[in-house]
Amino acid sequence: MITPSSKAYVPFVSVANMMKLVHHIGLENMLRGLADEIENDFKRWELFDKTPRVASHSDVGVIELMPTSDGEAYGFKYVNGHPKNTSEGLQTVTAFGLLADVYTGYPTLLSEMTMLTALRTAATSAMAAKHLAPKGAKTMAMIGNGAQSEFQTLAMKAIIGLEAVRLYDVDPAATEKAARNLEGMGVKVTKCKSAEESMEGAEIITTCTADKQCATILTDNMIGTGVHINAIGGDCPGKTELAEAILHRSDIFVEFPPQTRVEGEIQQLSEDHPVTELWEVISGAARGRVSDKQITLFDSVGFAIEDFSALRYVREHIKGTAFYQDLDMLADPDDPRDLFGMLKRADT
Repeated sequence: MITPSSKAYVPFVSVANMMKLVHHIGLENMLRGLADEIENDFKRWELFDKTPRVASHSDVGVIELMPTSDGEAYGFKYVNGHPKNTSEGLQTVTAFGLLADVYTGYPTLLSEMTMLTALRTAATSAMAAKHLAPKGAKTMAMIGNGAQSEFQTLAMKAIIGLEAVRLYDVDPAATEKAARNLEGMGVKVTKCKSAEESMEGAEIITTCTADKQCATILTDNMIGTGVHINAIGGDCPGKTELAEAILHRSDIFVEFPPQTRVEGEIQQLSEDHPVTELWEVISGAARGRVSDKQITLFDSVGFAIEDFSALRYVREHIKGTAFYQDLDMLADPDDPRDLFGMLKRADT
Protein backbone atom coordinates (compact mmCIF):
# COMPACT_ATOMS: atom_id res chain seq x y z
CA MET A 1 0.00 0.00 0.00
CA ILE A 2 1.17 3.55 -0.65
CA THR A 3 0.17 6.52 1.44
CA PRO A 4 -0.63 9.56 -0.70
CA SER A 5 1.27 12.67 0.38
CA SER A 6 0.24 16.27 -0.20
CA LYS A 7 1.98 15.94 -3.52
CA ALA A 8 1.73 12.44 -5.01
CA TYR A 9 4.52 11.81 -7.47
CA VAL A 10 5.00 8.64 -9.51
CA PRO A 11 8.55 7.36 -10.07
CA PHE A 12 9.36 7.10 -13.79
CA VAL A 13 12.25 5.07 -15.23
CA SER A 14 13.28 6.37 -18.63
CA VAL A 15 15.27 4.43 -21.23
CA ALA A 16 18.43 6.29 -20.18
CA ASN A 17 17.87 5.49 -16.51
CA MET A 18 16.99 1.86 -17.26
CA MET A 19 20.35 1.46 -18.98
CA LYS A 20 22.10 3.13 -16.04
CA LEU A 21 20.30 0.75 -13.68
CA VAL A 22 21.41 -2.29 -15.70
CA HIS A 23 25.04 -1.16 -15.62
CA HIS A 24 24.77 -0.28 -11.92
CA ILE A 25 23.51 -3.77 -11.04
CA GLY A 26 25.51 -5.58 -13.73
CA LEU A 27 23.87 -7.17 -16.75
CA GLU A 28 24.27 -10.80 -15.72
CA ASN A 29 23.38 -10.04 -12.10
CA MET A 30 20.21 -8.34 -13.28
CA LEU A 31 19.30 -11.25 -15.56
CA ARG A 32 19.72 -13.62 -12.62
CA GLY A 33 17.70 -11.33 -10.38
CA LEU A 34 14.88 -11.06 -12.91
CA ALA A 35 14.84 -14.84 -13.38
CA ASP A 36 14.58 -15.34 -9.61
CA GLU A 37 11.76 -12.79 -9.35
CA ILE A 38 9.85 -14.43 -12.22
CA GLU A 39 10.39 -17.93 -10.81
CA ASN A 40 9.12 -16.86 -7.39
CA ASP A 41 5.99 -15.42 -8.98
CA PHE A 42 5.48 -18.60 -11.02
CA LYS A 43 5.51 -20.50 -7.72
CA ARG A 44 2.48 -18.45 -6.63
CA TRP A 45 0.87 -18.53 -10.08
CA GLU A 46 -2.58 -19.42 -8.79
CA LEU A 47 -2.84 -16.13 -6.85
CA PHE A 48 -2.73 -14.00 -10.01
CA ASP A 49 -5.50 -12.68 -12.20
CA LYS A 50 -4.81 -14.20 -15.61
CA THR A 51 -6.15 -13.22 -18.99
CA PRO A 52 -4.77 -13.48 -22.52
CA ARG A 53 -3.36 -10.18 -23.68
CA VAL A 54 -5.74 -7.77 -25.35
CA ALA A 55 -4.52 -7.46 -28.94
CA SER A 56 -5.31 -5.07 -31.77
CA HIS A 57 -4.01 -6.60 -34.99
CA SER A 58 -3.35 -4.84 -38.29
CA ASP A 59 -1.77 -5.86 -41.58
CA VAL A 60 1.59 -4.53 -40.41
CA GLY A 61 1.71 -5.55 -36.76
CA VAL A 62 -0.02 -5.75 -33.42
CA ILE A 63 -0.55 -3.49 -30.39
CA GLU A 64 -1.26 -5.24 -27.10
CA LEU A 65 -2.10 -4.66 -23.45
CA MET A 66 -0.94 -7.25 -20.90
CA PRO A 67 -2.61 -6.88 -17.45
CA THR A 68 -2.38 -8.90 -14.24
CA SER A 69 -2.67 -8.55 -10.45
CA ASP A 70 -1.69 -10.55 -7.39
CA GLY A 71 -4.36 -8.84 -5.28
CA GLU A 72 -1.97 -6.30 -3.76
CA ALA A 73 -0.36 -4.79 -6.83
CA TYR A 74 -1.70 -4.38 -10.34
CA GLY A 75 0.45 -4.16 -13.43
CA PHE A 76 0.11 -3.84 -17.16
CA LYS A 77 2.37 -3.49 -20.18
CA TYR A 78 1.70 -1.74 -23.46
CA VAL A 79 3.68 -3.42 -26.23
CA ASN A 80 3.71 -3.49 -30.01
CA GLY A 81 5.13 -5.95 -32.51
CA HIS A 82 5.80 -4.56 -35.99
CA PRO A 83 8.28 -6.71 -37.97
CA LYS A 84 8.31 -4.22 -40.88
CA ASN A 85 9.77 -1.54 -38.58
CA THR A 86 13.31 -2.89 -38.91
CA SER A 87 13.38 -2.01 -42.62
CA GLU A 88 12.38 1.55 -41.68
CA GLY A 89 15.08 1.93 -39.04
CA LEU A 90 12.65 1.44 -36.16
CA GLN A 91 12.39 -1.10 -33.34
CA THR A 92 10.19 -4.13 -33.96
CA VAL A 93 9.06 -4.02 -30.33
CA THR A 94 8.53 -1.01 -28.06
CA ALA A 95 6.89 -1.06 -24.66
CA PHE A 96 6.15 0.72 -21.41
CA GLY A 97 4.61 -0.58 -18.19
CA LEU A 98 2.91 0.53 -15.01
CA LEU A 99 2.45 -0.78 -11.47
CA ALA A 100 -0.36 0.37 -9.20
CA ASP A 101 -1.45 -0.19 -5.63
CA VAL A 102 -4.68 -2.21 -5.52
CA TYR A 103 -5.84 -0.63 -2.24
CA THR A 104 -5.71 2.99 -3.45
CA GLY A 105 -5.59 2.53 -7.19
CA TYR A 106 -2.64 4.95 -7.29
CA PRO A 107 0.19 4.20 -9.74
CA THR A 108 3.46 3.36 -8.00
CA LEU A 109 5.78 3.06 -11.02
CA LEU A 110 5.86 4.02 -14.68
CA SER A 111 8.71 2.55 -16.69
CA GLU A 112 10.07 2.08 -20.17
CA MET A 113 9.83 -1.59 -21.08
CA THR A 114 11.51 -1.89 -24.47
CA MET A 115 14.84 -2.64 -22.80
CA LEU A 116 13.18 -4.32 -19.82
CA THR A 117 11.13 -6.64 -22.05
CA ALA A 118 14.30 -7.85 -23.75
CA LEU A 119 15.81 -8.56 -20.33
CA ARG A 120 12.76 -10.31 -18.89
CA THR A 121 12.21 -12.39 -22.06
CA ALA A 122 15.78 -13.62 -21.90
CA ALA A 123 15.54 -14.27 -18.17
CA THR A 124 12.35 -16.29 -18.68
CA SER A 125 13.97 -18.37 -21.44
CA ALA A 126 16.94 -19.20 -19.24
CA MET A 127 14.71 -19.94 -16.26
CA ALA A 128 12.78 -22.42 -18.40
CA ALA A 129 16.02 -23.95 -19.71
CA LYS A 130 17.19 -24.47 -16.14
CA HIS A 131 14.24 -26.82 -15.66
CA LEU A 132 13.93 -28.31 -19.17
CA ALA A 133 17.30 -28.34 -20.96
CA PRO A 134 19.70 -31.30 -20.76
CA LYS A 135 21.81 -31.14 -17.61
CA GLY A 136 25.16 -29.54 -18.29
CA ALA A 137 24.07 -28.00 -21.60
CA LYS A 138 26.90 -25.74 -22.78
CA THR A 139 26.12 -24.87 -26.43
CA MET A 140 23.14 -23.04 -27.94
CA ALA A 141 22.11 -22.46 -31.54
CA MET A 142 20.73 -18.93 -31.83
CA ILE A 143 18.62 -18.77 -34.99
CA GLY A 144 17.52 -15.19 -35.60
CA ASN A 145 20.16 -12.66 -34.58
CA GLY A 146 18.03 -9.58 -34.08
CA ALA A 147 17.45 -7.48 -30.97
CA GLN A 148 16.90 -10.46 -28.63
CA SER A 149 19.88 -12.63 -29.56
CA GLU A 150 22.56 -11.16 -27.28
CA PHE A 151 20.20 -11.01 -24.29
CA GLN A 152 19.17 -14.64 -24.82
CA THR A 153 22.80 -15.74 -25.03
CA LEU A 154 23.95 -13.89 -21.93
CA ALA A 155 20.93 -14.98 -19.88
CA MET A 156 21.76 -18.60 -20.70
CA LYS A 157 25.37 -17.92 -19.69
CA ALA A 158 24.38 -16.26 -16.41
CA ILE A 159 21.71 -18.75 -15.37
CA ILE A 160 22.68 -22.19 -16.75
CA GLY A 161 26.38 -21.72 -17.51
CA LEU A 162 26.24 -21.60 -21.31
CA GLU A 163 29.74 -21.53 -22.82
CA ALA A 164 29.19 -21.32 -26.58
CA VAL A 165 26.65 -19.89 -29.02
CA ARG A 166 26.32 -20.69 -32.72
CA LEU A 167 24.71 -17.78 -34.58
CA TYR A 168 22.63 -17.86 -37.76
CA ASP A 169 20.40 -15.33 -39.47
CA VAL A 170 19.16 -15.02 -43.04
CA ASP A 171 20.74 -11.56 -42.91
CA PRO A 172 24.51 -11.96 -42.46
CA ALA A 173 24.72 -8.40 -41.18
CA ALA A 174 22.57 -9.37 -38.20
CA THR A 175 24.92 -12.23 -37.39
CA GLU A 176 27.93 -9.92 -37.65
CA LYS A 177 26.20 -7.45 -35.31
CA ALA A 178 25.44 -10.13 -32.70
CA ALA A 179 28.96 -11.57 -32.90
CA ARG A 180 30.45 -8.10 -32.48
CA ASN A 181 28.25 -7.32 -29.47
CA LEU A 182 29.09 -10.64 -27.78
CA GLU A 183 32.82 -10.24 -28.24
CA GLY A 184 34.59 -10.28 -24.89
CA MET A 185 31.44 -11.34 -23.01
CA GLY A 186 32.76 -14.76 -21.98
CA VAL A 187 30.94 -16.87 -24.58
CA LYS A 188 32.56 -18.61 -27.54
CA VAL A 189 30.83 -17.30 -30.68
CA THR A 190 30.60 -19.18 -33.98
CA LYS A 191 29.06 -17.54 -37.04
CA CYS A 192 27.19 -20.07 -39.17
CA LYS A 193 25.96 -20.04 -42.76
CA SER A 194 22.80 -22.09 -42.25
CA ALA A 195 20.35 -23.08 -39.54
CA GLU A 196 21.53 -26.67 -39.90
CA GLU A 197 25.15 -25.68 -39.31
CA SER A 198 24.21 -23.64 -36.24
CA MET A 199 22.67 -26.70 -34.58
CA GLU A 200 25.80 -28.85 -34.80
CA GLY A 201 26.61 -29.89 -31.22
CA ALA A 202 23.93 -27.64 -29.70
CA GLU A 203 21.90 -28.95 -26.76
CA ILE A 204 19.65 -25.86 -26.82
CA ILE A 205 18.07 -24.41 -29.96
CA THR A 206 16.57 -20.92 -29.70
CA THR A 207 14.47 -19.55 -32.55
CA CYS A 208 13.75 -15.83 -32.57
CA THR A 209 12.74 -14.60 -36.01
CA ALA A 210 10.51 -11.62 -36.70
CA ASP A 211 8.44 -12.19 -39.85
CA LYS A 212 4.70 -12.12 -39.20
CA GLN A 213 3.96 -15.33 -41.05
CA CYS A 214 3.72 -19.09 -40.63
CA ALA A 215 7.34 -19.94 -41.39
CA THR A 216 9.28 -23.18 -41.07
CA ILE A 217 12.57 -22.17 -39.52
CA LEU A 218 13.09 -25.69 -38.19
CA THR A 219 12.05 -28.76 -40.20
CA ASP A 220 11.43 -32.11 -38.59
CA ASN A 221 14.59 -33.74 -39.95
CA MET A 222 16.75 -31.01 -38.36
CA ILE A 223 15.82 -31.99 -34.81
CA GLY A 224 17.51 -34.94 -33.14
CA THR A 225 16.64 -36.46 -29.79
CA GLY A 226 17.61 -34.99 -26.45
CA VAL A 227 17.56 -31.29 -27.32
CA HIS A 228 15.70 -28.40 -25.74
CA ILE A 229 13.95 -26.01 -28.12
CA ASN A 230 13.36 -22.47 -26.93
CA ALA A 231 10.81 -21.11 -29.44
CA ILE A 232 10.26 -17.42 -28.75
CA GLY A 233 9.67 -15.90 -32.20
CA GLY A 234 6.12 -17.15 -32.77
CA ASP A 235 4.03 -14.81 -30.63
CA CYS A 236 0.86 -13.90 -32.49
CA PRO A 237 -1.82 -15.58 -34.63
CA GLY A 238 -0.43 -16.66 -37.99
CA LYS A 239 3.20 -16.47 -36.87
CA THR A 240 5.08 -19.73 -36.22
CA GLU A 241 8.63 -21.04 -36.67
CA LEU A 242 8.53 -24.83 -36.27
CA ALA A 243 7.28 -27.60 -38.52
CA GLU A 244 4.20 -29.21 -37.01
CA ALA A 245 5.87 -32.63 -36.95
CA ILE A 246 8.40 -31.33 -34.40
CA LEU A 247 5.54 -30.49 -32.03
CA HIS A 248 4.23 -34.05 -32.18
CA ARG A 249 7.67 -35.38 -31.16
CA SER A 250 8.15 -32.92 -28.30
CA ASP A 251 6.96 -32.51 -24.75
CA ILE A 252 5.55 -28.99 -24.86
CA PHE A 253 5.69 -26.47 -22.02
CA VAL A 254 3.82 -23.17 -22.11
CA GLU A 255 3.06 -20.14 -19.97
CA PHE A 256 -0.74 -19.70 -20.21
CA PRO A 257 -2.51 -22.14 -22.54
CA PRO A 258 -5.47 -19.90 -23.52
CA GLN A 259 -2.95 -17.36 -24.86
CA THR A 260 -0.38 -19.79 -26.29
CA ARG A 261 -2.99 -21.79 -28.24
CA VAL A 262 -3.83 -18.59 -30.12
CA GLU A 263 -0.35 -17.11 -30.50
CA GLY A 264 2.28 -19.84 -30.06
CA GLU A 265 3.60 -22.78 -32.02
CA ILE A 266 0.71 -24.87 -30.71
CA GLN A 267 -1.77 -22.82 -32.77
CA GLN A 268 -0.91 -25.49 -35.36
CA LEU A 269 -2.31 -28.25 -33.13
CA SER A 270 -5.77 -29.29 -31.98
CA GLU A 271 -7.19 -27.63 -28.88
CA ASP A 272 -6.93 -30.87 -26.92
CA HIS A 273 -3.26 -31.53 -27.65
CA PRO A 274 -1.59 -31.97 -24.25
CA VAL A 275 0.76 -29.29 -22.94
CA THR A 276 2.27 -28.66 -19.51
CA GLU A 277 2.17 -25.26 -17.86
CA LEU A 278 5.66 -24.12 -16.87
CA TRP A 279 4.54 -22.97 -13.43
CA GLU A 280 3.57 -26.55 -12.63
CA VAL A 281 7.13 -27.72 -13.30
CA ILE A 282 8.61 -24.91 -11.22
CA SER A 283 6.25 -25.59 -8.30
CA GLY A 284 6.90 -29.35 -8.44
CA ALA A 285 3.36 -30.24 -9.52
CA ALA A 286 4.54 -31.62 -12.89
CA ARG A 287 7.72 -33.11 -14.29
CA GLY A 288 9.98 -31.38 -16.78
CA ARG A 289 12.83 -33.26 -18.46
CA VAL A 290 12.71 -36.94 -17.56
CA SER A 291 15.09 -38.58 -20.06
CA ASP A 292 18.19 -37.95 -22.14
CA LYS A 293 16.31 -38.69 -25.37
CA GLN A 294 13.37 -36.39 -24.66
CA ILE A 295 12.77 -33.32 -26.83
CA THR A 296 11.51 -30.49 -24.65
CA LEU A 297 9.92 -27.43 -26.22
CA PHE A 298 9.28 -24.16 -24.42
CA ASP A 299 6.62 -22.52 -26.59
CA SER A 300 7.05 -19.04 -25.18
CA VAL A 301 4.88 -16.09 -26.19
CA GLY A 302 5.48 -13.92 -23.12
CA PHE A 303 2.91 -13.47 -20.35
CA ALA A 304 1.84 -10.56 -18.16
CA ILE A 305 3.08 -12.12 -14.91
CA GLU A 306 6.65 -11.97 -16.26
CA ASP A 307 6.26 -8.23 -16.89
CA PHE A 308 4.72 -7.78 -13.44
CA SER A 309 7.75 -9.51 -11.91
CA ALA A 310 10.16 -7.35 -13.91
CA LEU A 311 8.41 -4.12 -12.93
CA ARG A 312 8.46 -5.07 -9.24
CA TYR A 313 12.16 -5.89 -9.53
CA VAL A 314 12.84 -2.46 -11.00
CA ARG A 315 10.70 -0.69 -8.40
CA GLU A 316 12.71 -2.28 -5.60
CA HIS A 317 16.09 -1.65 -7.18
CA ILE A 318 15.64 2.05 -7.95
CA LYS A 319 15.16 2.81 -4.26
CA GLY A 320 18.00 4.94 -2.97
CA THR A 321 19.33 5.61 -6.48
CA ALA A 322 19.16 8.49 -8.93
CA PHE A 323 17.90 6.23 -11.74
CA TYR A 324 14.36 7.61 -11.87
CA GLN A 325 12.49 10.88 -11.85
CA ASP A 326 9.29 11.87 -10.08
CA LEU A 327 6.37 12.58 -12.40
CA ASP A 328 3.59 14.92 -11.40
CA MET A 329 0.84 12.82 -12.98
CA LEU A 330 -1.71 12.53 -10.17
CA ALA A 331 -4.17 15.31 -9.41
CA ASP A 332 -4.10 15.40 -5.61
CA PRO A 333 -6.10 18.32 -4.15
CA ASP A 334 -6.03 19.03 -0.41
CA ASP A 335 -9.76 18.23 -0.41
CA PRO A 336 -10.29 15.16 -2.62
CA ARG A 337 -13.83 16.38 -3.36
CA ASP A 338 -12.62 19.75 -4.68
CA LEU A 339 -10.84 18.97 -7.94
CA PHE A 340 -12.39 22.05 -9.58
CA GLY A 341 -11.11 24.26 -6.78
CA MET A 342 -7.61 22.94 -7.42
CA LEU A 343 -7.96 23.96 -11.05
CA LYS A 344 -9.34 27.37 -10.14
CA ARG A 345 -6.54 28.14 -7.67
CA ALA A 346 -3.92 27.18 -10.27
CA ASP A 347 -4.92 30.27 -12.27
CA THR A 348 -3.52 32.50 -9.53
